[in-house]
Formats: sequence, structure tokens, C-alpha cells
Amino acid sequence: MTDGGGSVPDSWKVTLPCTRAEAEALKGDIAQFAAMDSPPVLVTSEAEGEAWRLDAYFEAEPGADDLALLRALAPGADAAPAVARVGDADWVTLSQAGLEPIRAGRFFVHTPAHRGEVPPGAAAFEIDAGRAFGTGQHETTAGCLIALDRLKAAGAQVASLADIGTGTGLLAFAAMHLWPAARAVASDVDPVAIAVAAENAAINGVGLGRGPGRLELVVAAGMEHRRLQDRAPYDLIIANILAGPLIELAPALAGALAPGGRLVLAGLLNRQAVEVAAACRRAGMMGAFSVERGDWPTLVMRKRRSAGWR
Repeated sequence: MTDGGGSVPDSWKVTLPCTRAEAEALKGDIAQFAAMDSPPVLVTSEAEGEAWRLDAYFEAEPGADDLALLRALAPGADAAPAVARVGDADWVTLSQAGLEPIRAGRFFVHTPAHRGEVPPGAAAFEIDAGRAFGTGQHETTAGCLIALDRLKAAGAQVASLADIGTGTGLLAFAAMHLWPAARAVASDVDPVAIAVAAENAAINGVGLGRGPGRLELVVAAGMEHRRLQDRAPYDLIIANILAGPLIELAPALAGALAPGGRLVLAGLLNRQAVEVAAACRRAGMMGAFSVERGDWPTLVMRKRRSAGWR
């Protein structure tokens, strides 16, 4: 945005600590800022352990009401918002430039600000931050990308796959890159996330539809959608959500897998891995391997071949 003289006005950045649950709640349009002519761009990132950070980029100096709205988005914060002037720059570009590209296995995930930095031979995906969870910045998403890369390298055959809680669509896109002839479906409980996934599919050249090599998008909670059920059994299911829902969904996820099918699970902390894995074993799965990324493991389970899928 520019003023009448053609210069770019000062931008402002507000930083506030938050939890991962608060960060995930920021998917989609934020009602608190809906009435603003120029709402801030919100970017969340992991700080350390379970601590996260919320950065809000404003095109003008935020007032007391703006800061109060941000505090309402992170009610557990024990520190006041830190406000900084970031000078003459495009405030949207600034918010994107702060997210460095991620290299995970063969994958390179970047925002538009780093479009020209793709390494030779990398499988690159451009994911715009701010409107849905799962830009590749968090260890859980990167862990899933590495797990998928390892499955492909080990010779896994996938003709049908599902990404449950897809967020930006990134993990579904990555799986389709590895198994381009597979029939794929991605779901999220948030309709805005599904709209964002569709936009990202267009940006990354991923075709939408129901046939082989195409991605079907559905709004659904867990496995509760007829399209998800009708497409079963799956050779691969990805679920990067939270430990509690993973434990609750374990029987349904296992039930939708073909014998020998793989389940990639993330969104859990190291201390939650034993309980999540135990729920999967009770549902007829066995451990295959795990990817450790800081405090956030990615578990890869495999369904026993002696178990049916219904």
C-alpha cells in the first residue's frame, strides 16, 4: 500500500506469547478484526517447547483497542504485547519474509517472499502464511514431510490416501507428489481451511477432483463424512492434529486403513507419544518408525495385515 506520494507507509509489528492451542484457533478469518478496513496479518510460530509466539503486522500504529483484541486471542499470555515500528516496507511482505523456508527430506516449503530460493531437485511448495494452520514452519509438519519421504524411499505403495485435519493442504500435496497416481482426499473441520487448501492447490498446480492424481476436499470432523468413509480403505492416512483427538480417532483411523496401510500421526509432544501409540495398538496397528523433531515426534504406525478394514 502506498500514500499519495508513492512511498510505502510505516508498518508495525506486535509480538505476544501464546500457546499452540491458541495458535491453532487463529485459522481462518478472525472475527475480532473483521470490521477493520485493513486487518493485521497474523503469523504464529513455535518458540520453545509448548510455548508459541503470535506476531501481528499492522499497516498503521496499533491503538489500545487493537492491543486489547490481540490479548483476547492469547488470554494465557503472561507478558504485555511488544510493539515495534518496522519502518518503510510492505507490511504483508514483512510478515512473510519472517518465515524462513523449510527443507524436510526432498521437500522445500516456502512463502511467496522466498519464491526464488528453491534448491535444484527439491520438491517445492509455496504456502502463504496467515489463514490456515500448517505452513511447514512447525516441527510437526516438517516431521510429517520427513516421514512421508522415508515411506517413499522404503518402497511404500499408495493408491489411496487421506489427510485428516489438512490445514493449508501441504501434507496432502506432498503425498500426492510422492504417489502421483493415487486418489487423494483432504479434510478439515474448518471450512476456511478447506477454502485456503483449494487456493494453495491452484498455486502449486495440484488438480482438484475425485479421480487418480486429483485431490478431493471436504469439510469434516475426524472421519465423520460419507466421502471419507466411501473412499476407504486407504493405503495411507495422515493426521497432524492433537494428541487427544488422535487417541479418540484411533479406532476410526485404523478402521479406514487397508491391511498393511500406514498411519502418519503428529501434533503430539514426546510425553504424549506412548499414550497415542498405545491407542493405535489397541486398534490393531503396530509401530513402524518415528521422526523426532525437538519435543514433537511424528509416529508412523502400520495396520496388521491380519485385520480387516471394516
